[in-house]
Amino acid sequence: MAGASNIIKNGDIVMDAVRAADHDRYLSALYAPADKRDALLALYAFNAEIAGVRDRIHEPLPGEVRLQWWRDVISAEGDAETGHPTADALRATIAACRLPKAAFDNMLEARIFDLYDDPMPSRTDLEGYCGETAAALIQLVAMALDPAAAPGFAELAGRAGCAQAITGLLLLLPLHRRRGQCFVPADILSAAGTTPEEFVKGEGGAAAERAVTAMIALAREHLNAFETGAPALPVALRPAFLPLALTHAYLDRMEKAGSPLSATATLSTLRRHWLLLRHAMRGWTPPLT
Repeated sequence: MAGASNIIKNGDIVMDAVRAADHDRYLSALYAPADKRDALLALYAFNAEIAGVRDRIHEPLPGEVRLQWWRDVISAEGDAETGHPTADALRATIAACRLPKAAFDNMLEARIFDLYDDPMPSRTDLEGYCGETAAALIQLVAMALDPAAAPGFAELAGRAGCAQAITGLLLLLPLHRRRGQCFVPADILSAAGTTPEEFVKGEGGAAAERAVTAMIALAREHLNAFETGAPALPVALRPAFLPLALTHAYLDRMEKAGSPLSATATLSTLRRHWLLLRHAMRGWTPPLT
C-alpha cells in the first residue's frame, strides 16, 4: 500500500520531529505496537506543527495561511507527495487508517485562536477548544490503534483531552503571558476578581492566583472523570491515553513547587519514564501514585 510505505519512508524524520517538539508524546508512542508506531508519530508530528505555528510565524495572517496550507494538504485527493515529511506521513496515515478528515479540519479551525491575543471567553469555550485539539488527537490515535474499539471511548477521550490540554496551558502560562495571550477563561478570571488584561500584565495579584487554582481544579475535575473510566480501556487503546500518565504528576508538582504564573513545573526524565512504563504495563488501576 502506497500510504503505508510513505509513513515508513518518512518515519525517522517524523520521529525526530516529535522527539524534539513533544517529548512526552514521543515517549508514549514508543509503547505502541511496532506496526502502529509510525502512524502515531505522524499524528503527533502534525499536532506539534500546528500547535507551534504561533512560535514560528509571529503575525496572525501568515499563520492563518499556514493553517490553510495544512487544510489543502489534508483535503487533496491522490498520492502526490508534498515534499514535507510530516505532511506526507500524515496523508499516508489518514489513508491507511481511514481517519476522518473533518476532525483535522476542526483541529485546524480551533488553532486559529492561538494566532491572536483575544482572551478565552468562557469555560465552555475552553473545553470546546480542548475537545477540538487534545481530545480529538487522542481519539484519532485511538482510531489508528483499534478502529473497532475507539468509538466506544470517545467520551473518555474528551475528558482526557480536557485534562491534558488544561494542564498543558498551565505549564505554558509564563510563555503565554509574555506574549500577551490569555487562555484562562474570562468567566473564571471574573469569579476570581480580575480581568484578562490584568492577568496578562501580571497585575492580578491574589486574584490571579485564585484563577490559577480554579484552572488546576478544572483540570483535576476532568482528570478524575477520566481516571474513573480508564480501568475499562482495552490494552489496544492504552497507548492513545498514555500521556495522561503524566498529567496527574504535573498537577501535583504545580501545587507543591510554586505558582504556575512564574515557574514551569517539570518532571525528571526518570519519573516520566517510570510513570509511562507503569501505566503501559498496568493501565489505570489503583493506586495511581
